[in-house]
Amino acid sequence: MISYDVADPKRLAKVFKKMRGFGDPVQLSVFRCDLSKQELILVKSALLKLINEREDKIVIVDCGPVGGRGEECFEFLGKRESLDSKATVVI
Repeated sequence: MISYDVADPKRLAKVFKKMRGFGDPVQLSVFRCDLSKQELILVKSALLKLINEREDKIVIVDCGPVGGRGEECFEFLGKRESLDSKATVVI
């Protein structure tokens, strides 16, 4: 899971667009990503180029390996977004 809080609307739009290439939006500013170690390095590098490290914040949460995890590790209250079993990854 990657979540972000970006102070500037222009940077926010750029981060959202970049994240669409690495995962699926679960909620505003929250993406579910199934990334290899190399892909994680790529997304971190791409995001660091877009944010202001003094004003913006990104949180990366490792939910464990994809295999066997299933959707039970996600719990929603209220409107539930569907989680596709496929992940979008741009290399």
